[in-house]
Amino acid sequence: MMSVKEQEAIKKLMAFLQEWDSASKVARSHILENFIESNSGKTGPELELEFSQGASLFLARLTAWLRVTYMYGTCLDKLLKSIGIFLSAASGHRYLLEFLEIGGVLTLLEILGLNHLREEDKRESVKLLQLVANAGRKYKELICESYGVRSIAEFLATSTSTQAQEEAQLLLDSLGRGNPRYQHQVYKGLIAVLPCGSPRAQQLSLQTLRIMQ
Repeated sequence: MMSVKEQEAIKKLMAFLQEWDSASKVARSHILENFIESNSGKTGPELELEFSQGASLFLARLTAWLRVTYMYGTCLDKLLKSIGIFLSAASGHRYLLEFLEIGGVLTLLEILGLNHLREEDKRESVKLLQLVANAGRKYKELICESYGVRSIAEFLATSTSTQAQEEAQLLLDSLGRGNPRYQHQVYKGLIAVLPCGSPRAQQLSLQTLRIMQ
């Protein structure tokens, strides 16, 4: 039988989820701001404590809203940062698996190819892909199997943000390490960046190619 404290915690969680479900875009934006401010850097167990062992219920709502709204850029930076709190949480590997199960990698890669979205949003998308890649070889392979190298290389070549280009370079560098099955694909992707019109992208590509050789 649950204690009074546990019952109160569950009531609080359900009230929070109901608030999210019924909230407008503006209200959801405020919820995300508060979530980011209160939970950045937390571990998986700390997030579970915050959400009364129901953190996955909120993550599921975030990923569902991402899939529905990413093409329109609705609160996209805050949404991606919020998901990043889950994906980067120490001892929170299950959050990564839950995100991947709903096609998270494909959504992040599609964001990179949408010309009307802001560079800041795409940069946040690249950061989440870095978290996926850093989880291990099979996750790097998943990104590559999803035609990720081409999408990331194209973003590196066309981005107008130096910071975003550097994040893309770090991601390609990560995909080229400890990923023998797709290392040649990464190499070719970097080569394809060289003829682009961005000197910074060319420089970053050459740096990564030197490291890989």
